[in-house]
Amino acid sequence: MNAPKNNRPTPASHWVRIPDGTKVRHRSEAYEGVIDGLTEIVSGSDRNPDGKTQYRVNVGDHTRLLVSEEHLNILLDNKNLVLLAREPELYRRSVTDRLRAVFAEDRFVTIGSKGPASTNK
Repeated sequence: MNAPKNNRPTPASHWVRIPDGTKVRHRSEAYEGVIDGLTEIVSGSDRNPDGKTQYRVNVGDHTRLLVSEEHLNILLDNKNLVLLAREPELYRRSVTDRLRAVFAEDRFVTIGSKGPASTNK
């Protein structure tokens, strides 16, 4: 009999990663930047739902900060679509739908505003 190799719980089994190139704003410190990857964290607590990473957020001037998902808001344009660097509207609409399926409405913020985005069209 083979025992399943499940050494660690898999909180990431339903985790939807915010794609690289997505414009985000830190929820409490209010700086803005662009997701440019993940970094695996060896120690410390504050991690993404996968239990082992944090997002690298490019905040400009060759500066990247490590931030867990819970501290990020996702920025939207005036059409309520996720802001993604140089991506066509169809792809941005798909990403927006996927992220809206897993994040609460207060996690989406229209660019230029300080509060949650309105879903009125």
